[in-house]
Amino acid sequence: MSGRPEPARAPAAEWAQRPERSNMAMLRLMAWLSLRLGRPAGRLLLHLIAAYFVAFAPAARRASRDYLGRALGRPARLIDGYRHVFSFAATIHDRLYLLKDRFELFDIRIEGAELIHAALADGRGALLFGAHFGSFEVIRAVGRTQPGLQIALAMYEDNARKINALLAAINPSARPEVIGLGRLDAMLRIRQRLDEGALVGVLADRSLDDDARVHLPLLGTPAPLPLGPFRMAAMLRARVIFMAGLYHGGNRYTVRFLPVADFAATPRETRDAAIHAAMQHYAAALETCCREAPSNWFNFFPFWAAPQARPERSP
Repeated sequence: MSGRPEPARAPAAEWAQRPERSNMAMLRLMAWLSLRLGRPAGRLLLHLIAAYFVAFAPAARRASRDYLGRALGRPARLIDGYRHVFSFAATIHDRLYLLKDRFELFDIRIEGAELIHAALADGRGALLFGAHFGSFEVIRAVGRTQPGLQIALAMYEDNARKINALLAAINPSARPEVIGLGRLDAMLRIRQRLDEGALVGVLADRSLDDDARVHLPLLGTPAPLPLGPFRMAAMLRARVIFMAGLYHGGNRYTVRFLPVADFAATPRETRDAAIHAAMQHYAAALETCCREAPSNWFNFFPFWAAPQARPERSP
């Protein structure tokens, strides 16, 4: 026995089965008012939106309470849940201004920029492994200020088509390059972009229907983290960097990069151990961010619910 958790095949991912909770007319009105009246006025409307979802989304409220109890180390109160939903709404709202290149509205700190510089210097590119945590847009916004920096996003597109379409219309020139995961050519396109020296972002905390998962400690309890992104990184012999755009309230963000793994020189016979170590580094980095900014976790479903699944071969 290797002593490492065995990956398992999980039933259909709950997050993938939930319809997108977006009303296009309301989204357009909110965007119009925010851009016309300014960020402070738009944020006043966010309080009403957050209160509505806290009151009328009981499943998400239960998942939020479960997560916050783990991150805060105490039972979550109603105000904690409200802050959680408001932070989610605030980061989406701020995307309007980041897409409009209104960077002067924000106080953005960057940690670990040297990792990105190293990735660009040797021309190999890198995989940026993030999570549904904080703001990916603030990371892209920082990237747009760097000449020659290319960032693509590999993602499952179906669950946020409405809001992504609206945000793309606000500034077509800032529309992200998206590589649709689950498509036959996704791996080839990611390989091509890495070979071209690009950074490819992957939200590595979710998986689809029967993707293998490995249970690793996260906020005190084993959580089912998808094996697929890390297996892909090993197959591509890629460098992996953890990324997070932490929202601290108001206009304050921290863009953080941390080393996870570099599979360039990993022998095949030690690949499984290297994948497992990379997943541990990723989980530890994510846990640190959750403790530091607990309202930034945007997986509003029972993330720790362990489905009954059959064991499978190790990675």
